Amino acid sequence: MSLSAPGGPIDPEKADNFEEIEKQFAVKVVEHMGTYWSILEKMPGSKLRLTKYDDEILEHFHKEFPDFDLKATINEDEMKSKEGKERWREFINAYENKVEDYNFGTMLRANPTWEYGEKETIFAVRMQFYAIEIARNREGLNDWIYEKSQKDKAS
Repeated sequence: MSLSAPGGPIDPEKADNFEEIEKQFAVKVVEHMGTYWSILEKMPGSKLRLTKYDDEILEHFHKEFPDFDLKATINEDEMKSKEGKERWREFINAYENKVEDYNFGTMLRANPTWEYGEKETIFAVRMQFYAIEIARNREGLNDWIYEKSQKDKAS
């Protein structure tokens, strides 16, 4: 992500902690969470496509992370360990010229049975979100959100 200011581009490695940029980032993250949740309430995740590369991302995810338990709570410490970061970095970087905002930060539910909440989410990179949510959707693990929404509408 490159940022620019009136004096030209901002080097994120040398930039001060700009409160306004952080606020804008937080707004974007919350909008993304709300939009995704709203979509899952309107259609079963198992029928949803998140990108035009869903099949490729899913295949790559299963190849690189064959033991990833989609039903389990994500171990954030393991995911963000030195080894975990290296494994994910290779996966993420494969989409650099393919998926827009591939390395932007976002929030990911740590467990597919949870709604978004302060203690139920972890900070992730967009490609981690795509890989895990595409896999969860294909397994039908997010369909409960649509079913709950329909039940709530009916009552």
